[in-house]
Amino acid sequence: RLDTVFHALSDATRRRIIAELARCSQPVTELALPFSISLPAISKHLDVLERAGLLRRERDGRFQRCHLTADALDEASAFIERYRAYWQTNLDQLAAFVEGPAAPARAKKAKK
Repeated sequence: RLDTVFHALSDATRRRIIAELARCSQPVTELALPFSISLPAISKHLDVLERAGLLRRERDGRFQRCHLTADALDEASAFIERYRAYWQTNLDQLAAFVEGPAAPARAKKAKK
């Protein structure tokens, strides 16, 4: 499921749709208004988001209303958070190396 979530998040249009739904649930027709793509194209993006568990559609007469479902985002966030300490430690060590006492000497050697 995590692969499906990251695939869904890899597209800028789908991330914008998620941002819109984070503000409030919306009918598909309203959700499509700010985008310069066709309603069928929006529907395909919604299908991807729905398969990833990022949104839920509900029928309201002949309209469909979309709701953000955050469970899948929680799973992706937890995955990223597990590795944050690892990357932070490595970046801190890199900064200490680059900014350390030998940094001016390394800079002089690099210029030669």
